[in-house]
Amino acid sequence: MTKSELILRIAKLNPHLFHRDTERAVVTIFNEITAALARGDRVEFRGFGAFSVKHRDAWTARDPRTGGAVAVPHKAIPFFKTSRQLRERINDCQN
Repeated sequence: MTKSELILRIAKLNPHLFHRDTERAVVTIFNEITAALARGDRVEFRGFGAFSVKHRDAWTARDPRTGGAVAVPHKAIPFFKTSRQLRERINDCQN
C-alpha cells in the first residue's frame, strides 16, 4: 500500500472529512515519526509495532574490482519491529 492509497482508504472510511484534511493528517503522522526517529526516540503503536533507530559502526570493506579498502561510514538505520498481536493477526488470516 502506498501513501496515496492509505489516504484514499482513510478518506473512504471517514466521508465526513475532506480529502485534504485526511492527507494532512497522514503526512503529519509520518513527519512526526520521522522527527522522533531523527531525535533518537522510539515510536510505539500498541498492537501494531515500534519504530526505532539502530546504529551500525563504521567499518572497512573491500572493493571487489580492485581489492582496495573502502571506508564505510557510521550509519543510522530505521528499524520496525512488529508487535506480537500484529504477527498473530497476520498468521490467523493466512490459515
